[in-house]
Formats: sequence, structure tokens, C-alpha cells
Amino acid sequence: MATGLLAVCSGDSVRSDGSGDPAPSAPAAPTQVAVTGRHQAGVTLPRSAQPHLLALVADLGATVTPGPLLAELGETIQTLTAGSDPRLLGLSPGDLTVTVGVGPRLVRTAGATLPGAADLPRFSRERVASRERGGDLLIQICAGDALLLPVVAAALLDQAGDRIQERWRQSGRRGTEVPVTEDRSAPRNLLGFIDGIVGPHTTAEQERDLWLAGPAAVVGGTLAVLRRMEIDLTRFAALSVAEQEAVFGRRRASGVPLSGGSVDSAPGLSAKTPDGRYLVPVDAHVRRANPTVVGVGHMLRRSYSIDAPAPGLLFISFQNALRPFTATLTRMDTSDALLPFTTTTASATFLILPGYDPRRPLGSTLFG
Repeated sequence: MATGLLAVCSGDSVRSDGSGDPAPSAPAAPTQVAVTGRHQAGVTLPRSAQPHLLALVADLGATVTPGPLLAELGETIQTLTAGSDPRLLGLSPGDLTVTVGVGPRLVRTAGATLPGAADLPRFSRERVASRERGGDLLIQICAGDALLLPVVAAALLDQAGDRIQERWRQSGRRGTEVPVTEDRSAPRNLLGFIDGIVGPHTTAEQERDLWLAGPAAVVGGTLAVLRRMEIDLTRFAALSVAEQEAVFGRRRASGVPLSGGSVDSAPGLSAKTPDGRYLVPVDAHVRRANPTVVGVGHMLRRSYSIDAPAPGLLFISFQNALRPFTATLTRMDTSDALLPFTTTTASATFLILPGYDPRRPLGSTLFG
């Protein structure tokens, strides 16, 4: 009886209002993500990307040597993710990841032919100010707790001091996760469709299409493309559901291709109706951006919904060559039903540096 009384009256089992109803359980703390290793965290680790992101793009001062700065940033990232940096202001780092990339100008100082040395070309449907095109440094901050994003950014900018000048930053969030396979999910985007279904998800696919295998200075890194896009939500929402599905080539509710199957089925691009019409329209996004049709490898694609400076998406792709992105967008430019609803307002590419550890500082393989 006494044991039962103690259990009922323990502080964790009753509400503070004394109602006697069981108090809701505190959510489980996010698992800490390993920072060091062959690859930087924040690309494939954690396996399911955190819901909140802040991308910060900056330039290095003309006389700044990249190596020491990157090494310092790597050390600071380790203290921040470990929770030992007082600049966290007492916040728990949880599943915080910070991923660092360098832009083409810096890559070219290490080697003109290295992956990442080429600038991203310009495409149609762009309205990009000069300040929001390109950049020397990308700092991608991801976490389950949105409060961490500006706090971590402030700590890293404090560490860098006047050696870098911020160009632009963009925060975003992933939508509700929808199961795709037994062990994988994907989020809904701002237009209501499941996003990022196709990509290099297995280890073998990632070794083939995602991670750089050489030269030695970049092994374990990857290339990132960032594109911020405004979306004409009003005009898209005015379409019927069937018309919206024709734009994407998938069912809005389930993500299943219009050719049938399951959400993770490859679209049947040759499937036709009895009267000879393609089930997946010729200008549908899944057809125009299909890697097999384009003749390129897969990209690991992530989209984050944004509401400022205007409603839209921050698109990020990771791949081990720039061509999968440029060839895909070039093909989309000619006839993709989704593009007329978008306007790109920021654009950049970065070499995501190889992983690091206490014996191999961040950036040392390239700028050591």
C-alpha cells in the first residue's frame, strides 16, 4: 500500500495542477550525431534529416588563409555538438550537425581542376542579386531544436571574427515525414507533395553517386548545390488536384507515380492509356528530372520550406559531380511543368569538405 501511495504521489506522475492525471512523458532527447569520421555529419548522418536547417553563406577576406580558419571552425563545431561550448547558452545540442563547404574560388586556390572548382552556370527563371550568387563558405546547421540554429550560427561567426563577411542566410524546415519504405521516409513540400523519394539511399548507391573518390585531397567529400526558389502558391493552388498531379507526375496524397505501383516504384515512363496518352505526362517533373532519362547519376536531394523573404523552397542537392545537377536543370528548362511556378533568387555550389578528426583538422587535406 505504501509503495502504491509513493508511486501515485511521485513528482513525475501527477500534473502540477494537482489533478492527479498522469503527466505527459517528456519527449526522448535526440541522439547525438558523430561529428568526426570519413564524412562530415549533416549529409547522410543522421539517416533521417533533422526538421530544421539554417544555411549561412559567407566570403573570406582577401588576405585570409583558409586552412587555419577551417581548422578553428572544426574545433568549435566539436565543442558545440558536444555541448561544452558556453556560447550554446545552456541549450542541449541534441542531434545538432554543422557541415562546412568551400566555394569555387577557394577550391581553385588549391587546384584549378579539383572537383568543386567550377562555378554554377546561370539558368532561366532566375532573379538572383549578385550578393546571393556564389560565395566562399557554406555553413549548414541542422537540428531538431530550431532554437539552436541562430545560437550556433552566432557562435561560429564569433569564432571567425572579421575573417569572414556574411553574404546571406536562409532558414527552412522539413514538412511532415511520410513512410516511403519500411526503413525510410520523406517529407511533404510546400506544395503538398512528397519530396526526395528518388536518390542514392543505399551505401553502394552513395559510393557511386554521392561521395568523391578522388583526388586524395577531396576523398570523402561531396559537391552541394543550393538554390532558393520563390513559389507561386496562389497560382498552383488554383489548379485542380488532377492538374497538380500532372505537374509532378505523382499522386499528391500517396506519392505513387501516375503510372501506378507504390510510392517507391520507378515511374513507368512508357506506360500509356488505352487511347495512347502517357500516364506520366511528357512535361511532368518526374519525367523531365528522371536521372535515367537525363543520363546522369542520382542526387541526394533535400527541400526545405521557407516563408521569407517569400514563400518557397530552399533546394539542396549533394552529388559527386556537378553534371547531374546542371544536366537535369538544363533538361527541365526546355519543358518542365513545375518550373513556371518557381523563380530562383539565390544560387551557389560548394565542395563539402572531407570528414575530419583531432589528427586531421577540417580542411587540412585541401589547405594543409
